[in-house]
Amino acid sequence: MDGKMDDNDLRKHLEQLHGEIEQTQNVDEKGQALLRDVKADIGGMLEGSVQPEPPTLKRIQEAIDTFEVSHPTLTRLLSQLLETLSNAGI
Repeated sequence: MDGKMDDNDLRKHLEQLHGEIEQTQNVDEKGQALLRDVKADIGGMLEGSVQPEPPTLKRIQEAIDTFEVSHPTLTRLLSQLLETLSNAGI
């Protein structure tokens, strides 16, 4: 692999993460707002209209920190996304 991200793998991961966000419950108002923003970022990446930029990456990291204890599956998927983007040089 030449360091480029596999678009199919990324799309699959984004779709899985999008679905997990849809199913996430028992979140306070701040958490809901954060999830809405992350979900919008992911939707933009799926459409190809949004490139991951520092504000997007910061929101993903904030979501990881916020949901680490209460939503481990969501946290794992978010962490994998950051790792995938990092490995792709983003």
